[in-house]
Amino acid sequence: MIDIQKVETFLFVAETLNISEAAKQIHLSQPTVSHQIKLLEQELGVPLFIRSSTGLKLTDAGRLMLPWARRLLHDTHDLKDMMPSLQSEIVGELSIACSTTAGKYILPQMAARFSLRFPGIKVRILACGPEHATLKLLDGEAHLGVVSTEINDTSLEEQEFFLDTINLIVPVNHRWAKRETILPEELLEEKIIMREETSGTRRVTLTELAKHDISLDDLNVFLELGNTEAIVHTVSAGYGVSFVSSLAAACCVAQGNVIGIAVEGLNLRRKIYMVRKRISAPHRPRDVFWGFIHDPSNADILKQAE
Repeated sequence: MIDIQKVETFLFVAETLNISEAAKQIHLSQPTVSHQIKLLEQELGVPLFIRSSTGLKLTDAGRLMLPWARRLLHDTHDLKDMMPSLQSEIVGELSIACSTTAGKYILPQMAARFSLRFPGIKVRILACGPEHATLKLLDGEAHLGVVSTEINDTSLEEQEFFLDTINLIVPVNHRWAKRETILPEELLEEKIIMREETSGTRRVTLTELAKHDISLDDLNVFLELGNTEAIVHTVSAGYGVSFVSSLAAACCVAQGNVIGIAVEGLNLRRKIYMVRKRISAPHRPRDVFWGFIHDPSNADILKQAE
Protein backbone atom coordinates (compact mmCIF):
# COMPACT_ATOMS: atom_id res chain seq x y z
CA MET A 1 0.00 0.00 0.00
CA ILE A 2 1.34 3.44 -0.95
CA ASP A 3 2.09 5.73 1.99
CA ILE A 4 0.17 9.03 1.85
CA GLN A 5 3.19 10.87 3.26
CA LYS A 6 5.32 9.70 0.33
CA VAL A 7 2.64 10.89 -2.09
CA GLU A 8 2.55 14.28 -0.39
CA THR A 9 6.35 14.50 -0.56
CA PHE A 10 6.22 13.64 -4.27
CA LEU A 11 3.66 16.40 -4.84
CA PHE A 12 5.81 19.07 -3.19
CA VAL A 13 8.90 17.98 -5.13
CA ALA A 14 6.93 17.79 -8.41
CA GLU A 15 5.55 21.29 -7.97
CA THR A 16 8.87 22.89 -6.98
CA LEU A 17 11.26 20.60 -8.92
CA ASN A 18 13.66 21.35 -6.10
CA ILE A 19 14.46 18.91 -3.28
CA SER A 20 15.77 21.67 -1.00
CA GLU A 21 12.70 23.89 -1.46
CA ALA A 22 10.29 20.96 -1.00
CA ALA A 23 12.10 19.94 2.20
CA LYS A 24 11.64 23.45 3.62
CA GLN A 25 7.94 23.50 2.78
CA ILE A 26 7.17 20.16 4.47
CA HIS A 27 9.69 20.62 7.30
CA LEU A 28 11.80 17.57 6.52
CA SER A 29 15.51 17.17 5.83
CA GLN A 30 16.71 16.91 2.22
CA PRO A 31 17.99 13.32 2.71
CA THR A 32 14.58 12.31 4.10
CA VAL A 33 12.76 13.82 1.10
CA SER A 34 15.17 12.12 -1.33
CA HIS A 35 14.74 8.80 0.48
CA GLN A 36 10.94 8.98 0.39
CA ILE A 37 10.96 9.71 -3.34
CA LYS A 38 13.33 6.80 -3.91
CA LEU A 39 11.10 4.44 -1.90
CA LEU A 40 8.00 5.61 -3.80
CA GLU A 41 9.74 4.99 -7.14
CA GLN A 42 10.71 1.51 -5.95
CA GLU A 43 7.13 0.75 -4.88
CA LEU A 44 5.74 1.94 -8.22
CA GLY A 45 8.52 0.35 -10.25
CA VAL A 46 9.15 3.45 -12.37
CA PRO A 47 11.31 6.57 -12.07
CA LEU A 48 9.28 9.70 -11.37
CA PHE A 49 12.05 12.25 -11.92
CA ILE A 50 14.97 12.77 -14.26
CA ARG A 51 17.94 13.93 -12.22
CA SER A 52 20.66 15.98 -13.88
CA SER A 53 23.18 18.69 -13.10
CA THR A 54 20.61 21.30 -14.12
CA GLY A 55 17.98 20.03 -11.68
CA LEU A 56 14.89 17.82 -11.71
CA LYS A 57 12.36 17.09 -14.41
CA LEU A 58 9.27 14.90 -14.26
CA THR A 59 9.31 11.71 -16.29
CA ASP A 60 6.23 10.67 -18.26
CA ALA A 61 5.27 8.51 -15.27
CA GLY A 62 5.77 11.48 -12.96
CA ARG A 63 3.50 13.69 -15.07
CA LEU A 64 0.82 10.98 -15.00
CA MET A 65 1.26 10.65 -11.26
CA LEU A 66 0.78 14.37 -10.57
CA PRO A 67 -3.04 14.76 -11.01
CA TRP A 68 -3.59 11.39 -9.34
CA ALA A 69 -1.53 12.53 -6.32
CA ARG A 70 -3.52 15.77 -6.06
CA ARG A 71 -6.84 13.89 -6.13
CA LEU A 72 -5.63 11.39 -3.53
CA LEU A 73 -4.58 14.14 -1.13
CA HIS A 74 -7.81 16.07 -1.69
CA ASP A 75 -9.84 12.94 -0.96
CA THR A 76 -7.74 12.24 2.14
CA HIS A 77 -8.30 15.77 3.47
CA ASP A 78 -12.01 15.54 2.68
CA LEU A 79 -12.24 12.28 4.63
CA LYS A 80 -10.52 13.87 7.63
CA ASP A 81 -12.86 16.85 7.44
CA MET A 82 -15.97 14.72 7.12
CA MET A 83 -15.45 12.62 10.25
CA PRO A 84 -15.76 15.39 12.87
CA SER A 85 -18.55 17.07 10.91
CA LEU A 86 -20.67 13.95 11.36
CA GLN A 87 -20.83 14.72 15.08
CA SER A 88 -22.52 18.11 14.69
CA GLU A 89 -20.27 21.02 13.74
CA ILE A 90 -19.56 21.42 10.03
CA VAL A 91 -15.84 21.90 9.51
CA GLY A 92 -13.33 21.60 6.68
CA GLU A 93 -12.27 23.32 3.50
CA LEU A 94 -14.37 24.39 0.53
CA SER A 95 -12.74 25.29 -2.81
CA ILE A 96 -14.84 27.04 -5.47
CA ALA A 97 -13.60 27.58 -9.02
CA CYS A 98 -15.08 30.80 -10.45
CA SER A 99 -14.78 31.46 -14.18
CA THR A 100 -17.14 34.39 -14.69
CA THR A 101 -16.72 38.08 -13.93
CA ALA A 102 -20.22 38.42 -12.47
CA GLY A 103 -19.51 35.54 -10.12
CA LYS A 104 -16.40 37.31 -8.85
CA TYR A 105 -18.64 40.07 -7.48
CA ILE A 106 -21.43 37.95 -5.97
CA LEU A 107 -19.51 34.84 -4.87
CA PRO A 108 -17.06 36.50 -2.40
CA GLN A 109 -19.94 38.13 -0.51
CA MET A 110 -21.83 34.85 -0.40
CA ALA A 111 -18.71 33.01 0.76
CA ALA A 112 -18.00 35.61 3.46
CA ARG A 113 -21.55 35.31 4.83
CA PHE A 114 -21.28 31.52 4.69
CA SER A 115 -18.02 31.61 6.66
CA LEU A 116 -19.66 33.73 9.37
CA ARG A 117 -22.52 31.24 9.59
CA PHE A 118 -20.14 28.25 9.62
CA PRO A 119 -16.83 29.44 11.15
CA GLY A 120 -15.37 25.93 11.03
CA ILE A 121 -15.25 26.03 7.21
CA LYS A 122 -12.41 27.71 5.34
CA VAL A 123 -13.50 28.87 1.87
CA ARG A 124 -11.10 29.38 -1.05
CA ILE A 125 -12.19 30.96 -4.33
CA LEU A 126 -10.08 29.97 -7.33
CA ALA A 127 -10.27 32.41 -10.25
CA CYS A 128 -9.88 30.67 -13.61
CA GLY A 129 -10.85 30.79 -17.27
CA PRO A 130 -14.21 29.40 -18.48
CA GLU A 131 -12.53 26.32 -19.92
CA HIS A 132 -10.80 25.47 -16.64
CA ALA A 133 -13.62 25.57 -14.06
CA THR A 134 -15.06 22.17 -14.93
CA LEU A 135 -11.56 20.68 -15.25
CA LYS A 136 -10.80 21.74 -11.69
CA LEU A 137 -14.00 20.01 -10.58
CA LEU A 138 -13.24 16.81 -12.45
CA ASP A 139 -9.62 16.78 -11.25
CA GLY A 140 -10.69 17.24 -7.65
CA GLU A 141 -9.03 20.65 -7.25
CA ALA A 142 -12.39 22.31 -6.56
CA HIS A 143 -15.58 21.16 -4.84
CA LEU A 144 -17.85 23.61 -6.70
CA GLY A 145 -17.67 25.69 -9.85
CA VAL A 146 -19.36 28.93 -10.93
CA VAL A 147 -19.81 29.24 -14.71
CA SER A 148 -21.82 31.29 -17.20
CA THR A 149 -22.86 28.45 -19.51
CA GLU A 150 -24.90 25.31 -19.09
CA ILE A 151 -22.84 22.16 -18.60
CA ASN A 152 -23.29 19.22 -20.96
CA ASP A 153 -21.06 16.81 -19.00
CA THR A 154 -23.28 14.08 -17.52
CA SER A 155 -20.87 13.61 -14.62
CA LEU A 156 -21.73 17.11 -13.37
CA GLU A 157 -24.94 18.69 -12.12
CA GLU A 158 -25.85 22.36 -12.07
CA GLN A 159 -28.29 24.77 -10.48
CA GLU A 160 -29.04 28.37 -11.34
CA PHE A 161 -27.07 30.73 -9.08
CA PHE A 162 -28.30 34.15 -10.21
CA LEU A 163 -29.22 36.23 -13.27
CA ASP A 164 -26.60 38.66 -14.53
CA THR A 165 -27.51 41.77 -16.52
CA ILE A 166 -25.19 43.05 -19.24
CA ASN A 167 -25.01 46.81 -19.90
CA LEU A 168 -23.77 48.91 -22.78
CA ILE A 169 -21.48 51.53 -21.21
CA VAL A 170 -20.23 54.73 -22.86
CA PRO A 171 -17.96 57.62 -21.76
CA VAL A 172 -19.71 60.47 -19.90
CA ASN A 173 -19.00 62.91 -22.75
CA HIS A 174 -20.33 60.56 -25.44
CA ARG A 175 -23.11 61.82 -27.71
CA TRP A 176 -25.36 59.04 -26.35
CA ALA A 177 -24.70 59.94 -22.72
CA LYS A 178 -28.00 61.80 -22.25
CA ARG A 179 -30.09 59.13 -23.96
CA GLU A 180 -31.84 56.27 -22.19
CA THR A 181 -31.81 53.90 -25.18
CA ILE A 182 -30.26 53.45 -28.61
CA LEU A 183 -31.15 51.25 -31.58
CA PRO A 184 -29.02 48.19 -32.34
CA GLU A 185 -28.02 49.53 -35.76
CA GLU A 186 -26.48 52.62 -34.16
CA LEU A 187 -23.74 50.36 -32.79
CA LEU A 188 -22.40 49.97 -36.32
CA GLU A 189 -21.10 53.56 -36.16
CA GLU A 190 -19.10 53.08 -32.95
CA LYS A 191 -15.67 51.84 -31.97
CA ILE A 192 -16.34 48.86 -29.71
CA ILE A 193 -14.20 47.19 -27.07
CA MET A 194 -15.06 43.49 -26.93
CA ARG A 195 -14.36 40.74 -24.41
CA GLU A 196 -12.26 37.74 -25.44
CA GLU A 197 -13.70 34.90 -27.52
CA THR A 198 -14.43 32.57 -24.56
CA SER A 199 -16.33 35.25 -22.61
CA GLY A 200 -19.96 34.60 -21.66
CA THR A 201 -20.70 38.32 -21.96
CA ARG A 202 -19.45 38.30 -25.54
CA ARG A 203 -21.49 35.20 -26.38
CA VAL A 204 -24.76 36.64 -25.06
CA THR A 205 -24.15 40.03 -26.71
CA LEU A 206 -23.46 38.55 -30.15
CA THR A 207 -26.41 36.15 -29.84
CA GLU A 208 -28.77 39.06 -29.18
CA LEU A 209 -27.28 41.22 -31.93
CA ALA A 210 -27.67 38.34 -34.39
CA LYS A 211 -31.45 38.62 -33.88
CA HIS A 212 -31.12 42.04 -35.52
CA ASP A 213 -28.92 40.72 -38.35
CA ILE A 214 -25.76 42.18 -36.82
CA SER A 215 -22.71 39.94 -36.71
CA LEU A 216 -19.27 40.37 -35.23
CA ASP A 217 -17.93 41.25 -38.68
CA ASP A 218 -20.41 44.13 -38.92
CA LEU A 219 -19.07 45.74 -35.74
CA ASN A 220 -16.04 48.01 -35.54
CA VAL A 221 -14.21 46.07 -32.81
CA PHE A 222 -10.96 47.96 -32.43
CA LEU A 223 -9.82 46.44 -29.15
CA GLU A 224 -10.28 43.07 -27.43
CA LEU A 225 -9.59 42.72 -23.69
CA GLY A 226 -9.83 39.73 -21.37
CA ASN A 227 -10.43 41.77 -18.21
CA THR A 228 -13.75 43.48 -17.53
CA GLU A 229 -12.35 46.02 -15.08
CA ALA A 230 -9.80 47.07 -17.71
CA ILE A 231 -12.61 47.53 -20.23
CA VAL A 232 -14.63 49.72 -17.85
CA HIS A 233 -11.65 51.96 -17.15
CA THR A 234 -10.77 52.18 -20.86
CA VAL A 235 -14.33 53.27 -21.69
CA SER A 236 -14.17 55.74 -18.79
CA ALA A 237 -11.04 57.25 -20.35
CA GLY A 238 -13.01 57.94 -23.53
CA TYR A 239 -11.89 55.07 -25.76
CA GLY A 240 -14.94 53.44 -27.31
CA VAL A 241 -18.02 51.72 -25.88
CA SER A 242 -18.51 48.21 -24.58
CA PHE A 243 -20.89 45.59 -23.21
CA VAL A 244 -20.03 44.47 -19.66
CA SER A 245 -21.71 42.93 -16.63
CA SER A 246 -23.69 45.52 -14.69
CA LEU A 247 -21.90 44.32 -11.56
CA ALA A 248 -18.50 45.22 -13.02
CA ALA A 249 -19.67 48.65 -14.17
CA ALA A 250 -21.72 49.54 -11.07
CA CYS A 251 -18.99 51.42 -9.22
CA CYS A 252 -17.95 53.56 -12.20
CA VAL A 253 -21.59 54.25 -13.10
CA ALA A 254 -22.32 55.35 -9.52
CA GLN A 255 -19.27 57.64 -9.57
CA GLY A 256 -20.40 59.16 -12.88
CA ASN A 257 -17.34 57.92 -14.79
CA VAL A 258 -19.35 55.95 -17.38
CA ILE A 259 -23.00 55.90 -18.47
CA GLY A 260 -25.12 52.78 -18.86
CA ILE A 261 -27.50 52.76 -21.84
CA ALA A 262 -30.12 50.21 -22.89
CA VAL A 263 -30.17 48.86 -26.45
CA GLU A 264 -33.72 48.42 -27.75
CA GLY A 265 -34.71 44.86 -28.52
CA LEU A 266 -31.72 43.25 -26.79
CA ASN A 267 -32.39 40.93 -23.85
CA LEU A 268 -28.94 41.13 -22.29
CA ARG A 269 -29.40 38.80 -19.37
CA ARG A 270 -27.66 35.52 -18.72
CA LYS A 271 -27.86 32.76 -16.15
CA ILE A 272 -24.89 32.09 -13.90
CA TYR A 273 -24.71 28.49 -12.72
CA MET A 274 -23.19 26.64 -9.80
CA VAL A 275 -21.82 23.18 -10.67
CA ARG A 276 -20.70 20.13 -8.71
CA LYS A 277 -19.91 16.49 -9.38
CA ARG A 278 -23.05 14.39 -9.73
CA ILE A 279 -21.51 11.38 -7.98
CA SER A 280 -18.75 11.92 -5.43
CA ALA A 281 -17.74 11.19 -1.87
CA PRO A 282 -19.80 12.99 0.80
CA HIS A 283 -18.50 16.47 1.54
CA ARG A 284 -20.64 18.45 3.94
CA PRO A 285 -19.13 21.93 3.36
CA ARG A 286 -19.82 21.60 -0.39
CA ASP A 287 -23.34 20.27 0.06
CA VAL A 288 -24.28 22.84 2.70
CA PHE A 289 -23.04 25.71 0.51
CA TRP A 290 -24.99 24.25 -2.43
CA GLY A 291 -28.21 24.86 -0.49
CA PHE A 292 -27.02 27.99 1.33
CA ILE A 293 -26.85 30.18 -1.79
CA HIS A 294 -30.64 30.21 -2.09
CA ASP A 295 -31.39 30.71 1.58
CA PRO A 296 -33.99 33.55 1.71
CA SER A 297 -31.60 35.55 3.91
CA ASN A 298 -29.22 35.84 0.94
CA ALA A 299 -31.73 37.43 -1.44
CA ASP A 300 -30.11 40.84 -0.92
CA ILE A 301 -26.79 39.61 -2.32
CA LEU A 302 -28.36 37.99 -5.39
CA LYS A 303 -30.44 41.10 -6.16
CA GLN A 304 -27.27 43.10 -6.75
CA ALA A 305 -27.01 41.50 -10.20
CA GLU A 306 -30.48 42.65 -11.28
